[in-house]
Amino acid sequence: MSQKKLKLADIAALAGVSKSTVSFVLNGHAEKHRINQATVEKVQRIAKQHHYTPSVYARALKSNKTYTIGLVIPDLANMGFANTAKALEKLLRESGYQLLIACSNDDQELEKQVVKGLIERQVDLLLVASALPSEEFYYSVKSSTPVIFFDRTFHRSQFINVKTDAYTATKELVARMVQGADECIYIGGQWLLSPSQERLEGYQAGLEQAGVAFSDTIVFSRDYQPQSGYDLMAEAVVQLGRLPQAVFTASYSLLEGVLRYLSEQQLLNDVIRLGTFDNYAILDCLPIKIDSIEQDNEAMAEALFRLSNQLLENPQYEPETVELRANIHFRR
Repeated sequence: MSQKKLKLADIAALAGVSKSTVSFVLNGHAEKHRINQATVEKVQRIAKQHHYTPSVYARALKSNKTYTIGLVIPDLANMGFANTAKALEKLLRESGYQLLIACSNDDQELEKQVVKGLIERQVDLLLVASALPSEEFYYSVKSSTPVIFFDRTFHRSQFINVKTDAYTATKELVARMVQGADECIYIGGQWLLSPSQERLEGYQAGLEQAGVAFSDTIVFSRDYQPQSGYDLMAEAVVQLGRLPQAVFTASYSLLEGVLRYLSEQQLLNDVIRLGTFDNYAILDCLPIKIDSIEQDNEAMAEALFRLSNQLLENPQYEPETVELRANIHFRR
């Protein structure tokens, strides 16, 4: 038979003090209210003996906060988002907050649904990697719940945005990867997303820096699913009538599809030059050399944590865009 959950009034009766005294002690305000040390120790001992845990609901009512933060990401299986979520959860947990994670599956209507669900749960703040083409939907959201965008950001935004400098890293990687080559095809995701645009612009700038001609005919895009990488690589080979000299994929998930296609066609060798946005440790172990761009997920989590605290303390905090540096792994 389960024991009855102990309440403040029960501890007060056992300690022979008032309910308010127990509340002051357990909330760390004993010194402020000049409660003697013997009483403090007695209350704490009783609470510990009976495994007392404070009610989160009572805490929320008292502070007008739920101490929860909503995180909306497009894909739970994406290691970049997963690693950011892991680091962020630890930072928030250590500061007394619970992270609630929802997945949009890159579906715009589903994103709106999960955001509304988190608002109904009265999260204190929303962190969103949005699949929407604009931030307009969030104008009404911010009237009740502060919002920070990350990874997928918006120009001239009315919100705080945190992003990786994809343009500079992609430009540098592509410029080096195509040295001595005449072409490099591009395989990307949804055009409307800001990371897609920045990675394509960086790719174009890298080609220009290396003196390699750019053409719309060698740019292939769909979404960021591995199957799209497979299909787009097959389409490129058919269009060219041969294997391209070099391929840059805008994400590791797309690279997975490209590698599967090359493997099935027995074309997976070091002749073709491969580069990708995103980095995974497995790339250090492959027999072929693939250059990659690594986003700093720890820095992303730390920036989101810092900005969340600032926004919670000051809801009128001015919009800004924080840009994080990416690291390049050259393996060739």
